[in-house]
Amino acid sequence: MRKLALSVLAFVMATGTLFAKGGDDSTKLVLKELEAFLKLRDSVQKAMKYETGTITLPSGVAKLNIPKGFKFLGQEQSRYVIQDLWGNLPQQHLQGMLFPENGDPFSDSSYAYVIEYNPVGYIKDEDAKDINYDDLLKEMKKDEAETNAKRKAIGGEGMYTEGWASRPFYDDQKKILHWAMDIRVDGRDEHTLNYKVIHLGRKGMLTMSAVSGMSQLDLVKSNVDSVIAMAEYTEGNRYSDFDSKVDDVAAWTVGGLVAGKVLLKTAAGAGILKFLKFIIIGIIAAGGAIWKWITGRRKKEEEFVYEPQPAPVHTEETQLPDAPAATEGTTDPLNPENK
Repeated sequence: MRKLALSVLAFVMATGTLFAKGGDDSTKLVLKELEAFLKLRDSVQKAMKYETGTITLPSGVAKLNIPKGFKFLGQEQSRYVIQDLWGNLPQQHLQGMLFPENGDPFSDSSYAYVIEYNPVGYIKDEDAKDINYDDLLKEMKKDEAETNAKRKAIGGEGMYTEGWASRPFYDDQKKILHWAMDIRVDGRDEHTLNYKVIHLGRKGMLTMSAVSGMSQLDLVKSNVDSVIAMAEYTEGNRYSDFDSKVDDVAAWTVGGLVAGKVLLKTAAGAGILKFLKFIIIGIIAAGGAIWKWITGRRKKEEEFVYEPQPAPVHTEETQLPDAPAATEGTTDPLNPENK
């Protein structure tokens, strides 16, 4: 949160120069919107209802045992964070989110896990020991043109694999697969960390995806064992409960999971990115639903329910000046360290 506050302060200082020619009215308007952002942050933080202990996920097939040091955010509030705060596409199989105890959706020095359950069927793992992950990485890079075309077609951004951040590992006893990739994303300076933990089950897979930048890699890796240990399938839904007479078999194997073949069939193929800049730069354009929620829904301390609303139409009197694009030799006011 301290880094976020410093970024906002830097933005305030920068606007004094950037909008000087526009007069006091432009500066006051920008400061007013920054005040609105801070109110938004405080209101969201107060409304978030985190849970600990044993939690059965909405799908009913798995549960999480949240230990000290972590907290769970429910499905609807997680949907709000992912779509409205972070600007991502809807996640069809979303179950909730997992945060470090001191983390929150606004913290840019921490990470969060997005939890999904995808009922793709029973995933065979016979090929797990035979996969050459270096060759698989080469194939994935070759497939990126097609992959990115699909992402962009549904409103996503181009994502390019730079290499393994942590090589894939499959635990044959626990039926758990995890790996991490270093991803370059169109329009982002810092590379994105794609760290996935997949628990195979009788009828699908429980996916826990870390959302962070590459700078948080060591932090994520230091806690991954604790995250893996949290999840377990309920009785009758474990991998060992598979019944070939009645259960469907997935079209993909373990190798297909790492290569992203399953994810391309869902909105998750677009990737989940944590990007708070849009809130500060475009708080009027993106914040119609948010501000309505702040001023209305929380008056009686009602339970938060995700309720998307269309963005308002703005007149010349209420329109924010366009945020200046960072050019070579200048500093991005929202990211003064250019990270």
